[in-house]
Amino acid sequence: MFNSRSLIALIVTLILALVLANRANAELNIEITSGADNPTQIAIAPIQFGANKSADISKIIADDLRRSGLFEAMPRANMLSHPAVAKDVYYRDWRIVGIEYLVVGKALRQPDGRTQITFSLLEILGERTLFTHKVQGTDSESRDVAHYISDKVFETITGIQGAFSTRLAYVTATPEQGAMVYRLMISDADGARERLMLKSKEPIMSPNWSPDGKELIYVSFETGRPAIFRQRLVGAKREQLTNFRGLNGAPSWSPDSRSLALVLSKDGNPEIYLYSLAARSFSRLTRHFGIDTEPNWTPDGEAIVFTSDRGGSPQIYELTIGSGKIQRLTFKGSYNARPRLAADGRTLVMVHRDGGAFHIASQDLVTGDLRILTTTRLDESPTVAPNGAMLLYATKVGNRGVLAAVSIDAGVKYLLPSRQGDVREPAWSPFLR
Repeated sequence: MFNSRSLIALIVTLILALVLANRANAELNIEITSGADNPTQIAIAPIQFGANKSADISKIIADDLRRSGLFEAMPRANMLSHPAVAKDVYYRDWRIVGIEYLVVGKALRQPDGRTQITFSLLEILGERTLFTHKVQGTDSESRDVAHYISDKVFETITGIQGAFSTRLAYVTATPEQGAMVYRLMISDADGARERLMLKSKEPIMSPNWSPDGKELIYVSFETGRPAIFRQRLVGAKREQLTNFRGLNGAPSWSPDSRSLALVLSKDGNPEIYLYSLAARSFSRLTRHFGIDTEPNWTPDGEAIVFTSDRGGSPQIYELTIGSGKIQRLTFKGSYNARPRLAADGRTLVMVHRDGGAFHIASQDLVTGDLRILTTTRLDESPTVAPNGAMLLYATKVGNRGVLAAVSIDAGVKYLLPSRQGDVREPAWSPFLR
């Protein structure tokens, strides 16, 4: 059972997990390790974007779909033609080479300097156009346009909303001039356009997105003890929200944006508290001699799932906000922690100890079925994509700390290591407007 010493040890362990051996301020690099057994065969005809036609958005679209593990994108060198509109497509040629779907698009420069793309998704076997849409953007928004097209194509074929236009937040650290430097970073979902949000000589932990994707909350040790900060992405304006003695940690933003669930030990024991952002007031939600930590909201905002050792070992519980009722959710395994719920509210993702190894697992809250999703041994910090199809987590590959992704059915897997160094503490953003 946790006690104050074991809690401190846990915090130290998490901090030490952030220590890196190399530079870590390069973009993440996608390495697909496993995909679907029979991926859908798709071709993305070349689409140039921008004034000088240098932005190859068709490659970004192909990479997005390939990264999902559900698609195999045809290499451009193997294409017999490069049609831009549906009327120029010879379906028989694409059918002979095994292509099931084809994306074509045409760019048109607008008077205001923006570029408009008219793009279509074609079904080769049925010889029909599934949709034609238009999207436009500035030269600097070429990647946003590409991810938008990827989302439309993915949803039309799979029935699942695409999450290629989302972002990631994560923490890196690197030794510089004899001292450790920590960085809070954000990037596109594919690791591109990495951006620094905070640089500190003290540890940074537990980033969490606001529901509108415009702000982050996180824990920083820059004041000499853990404190929770709120920071806007645009302008980087930041505000310190807590400054209590002891533990101030694990903040989680409510779905309605009005409150935070967090962990404070200001009254002597780590408990779950609710913080009203408007009233700037705290209300205590749990009262137990055990350690309650790692709160995360249910999608409807009516309850919180959290980790507690109140039953003798770390397990996951659910607290209904209105009634205060608490029920235990996990019973399989001696250790279940860091709960995260998929958007369906039914799939619980967690860190699960299987023997001596820590894996990422999912549990169906209706049937109780538990599924081990990963095969590495030191997996931590799961975060679920807003469409519920994939999740990210931190793990070790060799001596390097990397981010890894796995589908909820465990069929699709890829790595996102930094080109130099390690990364930790991932947080997947909500859908962005």
